[in-house]
Amino acid sequence: MYAVVGCSDCSALWIVEGRPDTSQCPRCGTRRQFSKLREFVSTEDEDHAREVRASMLANRQGEGETFAGMDSFAELGEQAEEAGMDDEEYLDKAGVDTSEVADAAERAESGRTGGGGWSRKETVLAALRSLDRPSEDEVVAYAEERGVPADYVRDALPKLVHRGEVSESKGRYRLL
Repeated sequence: MYAVVGCSDCSALWIVEGRPDTSQCPRCGTRRQFSKLREFVSTEDEDHAREVRASMLANRQGEGETFAGMDSFAELGEQAEEAGMDDEEYLDKAGVDTSEVADAAERAESGRTGGGGWSRKETVLAALRSLDRPSEDEVVAYAEERGVPADYVRDALPKLVHRGEVSESKGRYRLL
């Protein structure tokens, strides 16, 4: 159920879904009991509620006839979907391999790098596990081979030492 309601303070119109106990005006922030709001229309169809609200706003501006000549929200939405090109087509025309972008996005969202399926931190810790008391440069080389940037490693090592996960003595690191 969708209802077009109005604010008694600022005359704003908005659509409320369902029957909440209270509703807040999006313009002035006044909160009122839903039962006390002026309800202009109540319908099961969200698009119909949008049409009513838009028609009321157009009439307030003296543009009721112009609004009446326009297509419905559903038709305008379909036209907007068909207009122009989608993101994938745009990237393809710009010379970007969209499958590589999707793979990179998936790796970034999961915190994974290209090498070994580990996160960056896991890669640094693996270097400390597999190398015997490595220097910073040795850890960087190990991590870079697995797709982890050197800057990340140089930032991560002091943080791991500070957290007590790693010890550092005379430029050599050891996992605790």
